[in-house]
Amino acid sequence: MTSPFTFKPLEIPEELTPLRLRVRDFLKDIGKDWSGWKVGHSWTGFDKEFSRAVGAEGWIGMTWPKQYGGGERSHLERFVVVEEMLAVGAPLGAHWFGDRQSGPLLLRLGTEQQRQRFLPEIVRGNATFCIGLSEPNAGSDLAAIKSRAKKVHGGWRLSGTKIWTTNAQHSDLMIGLFRTGTGDEKLKHQGLSQFLIDMKSSGIDVRPIRDLTGEAHFNEIFFDDVFVPADMLVGVEGDGWSQATSELAFERSQPDRFMSCFPVLPPLIDDIRQQGNIDRLSARKIGATLADLVILREMSLSVLGQLAEGHAPAQEAALVKDLGNSHEQQIPNLVRELADCQATIERGNRLSELQGFLTQNVPSYSLRGGTREILRGIIAKGLGLR
Repeated sequence: MTSPFTFKPLEIPEELTPLRLRVRDFLKDIGKDWSGWKVGHSWTGFDKEFSRAVGAEGWIGMTWPKQYGGGERSHLERFVVVEEMLAVGAPLGAHWFGDRQSGPLLLRLGTEQQRQRFLPEIVRGNATFCIGLSEPNAGSDLAAIKSRAKKVHGGWRLSGTKIWTTNAQHSDLMIGLFRTGTGDEKLKHQGLSQFLIDMKSSGIDVRPIRDLTGEAHFNEIFFDDVFVPADMLVGVEGDGWSQATSELAFERSQPDRFMSCFPVLPPLIDDIRQQGNIDRLSARKIGATLADLVILREMSLSVLGQLAEGHAPAQEAALVKDLGNSHEQQIPNLVRELADCQATIERGNRLSELQGFLTQNVPSYSLRGGTREILRGIIAKGLGLR
């Protein structure tokens, strides 16, 4: 039987090793006294000073045209940089969404004015983006959103609510999906449009949502007759569904979908070595975990190659994220089994702090970027089962 999924192998060439070593040196130097570097947070960790330092190295917008501040470098070079930063849990949140998906969206569909205005600021680490998709009463059905954009003189008026919007309380801009059509239930995938929204606009109320860790990465956002100028429409009016869903392939296939928990593995291996606890069973479990990681990395690289060629591998990206969720959510259990960690957080102990944070945080991994049920529906469709 021919597989309905395409995972063509793609390798990172040896000539990119100097770049990898340069990133490691950068992270080692900047991490020595980086007071804002919170353990385990990685791409949800927000630090604009760090992002500006990354931008100064030319590591934001690496593949973008030079006319917008980009580096015109390869997608594989960007992969190397992102992989190294995720491996140590660097705080990427202030530039993450702009670099990963908002910037590429503007490159594909934005006006020249939008590109000239926003892309150079993303590249410098100055402009922070958030993504406005999910809504409180829509569940996992993105097409069921109710927030509306009404056309008025000179632009649009936005009303409604968004939820689970990462780092919205710190962001400068949102690319939000709003209903501009009739709202006919039979045509719910039609009449949706995307807008560039200044988060300081009058009528926007951002309310952080605290999670089990006591922190607030997610937010609920209320739009009360918020004015957006006409030139801040992204792409084509009414084509927001296809625009937003094609954007999700970037979100679901990146290394963050299987490397958010990676920083706990090196200290775990060091700990069980120091304790003399490496037996056949523990070696087998660590080996199986690393084997899963290698496979997910190969799948992610393959999707990257397809995206670089202009394809939209939505089903392959969904598979990477679903398998990545399962991989990451079992890692705190692996630490507990092998290191015999107590159910407390020992301050100053990196392994204990990482274990504590991830135990509280990993349940959300199968929600962000699309729930497991939605992803498996996409995968089932690819298999011809729906």
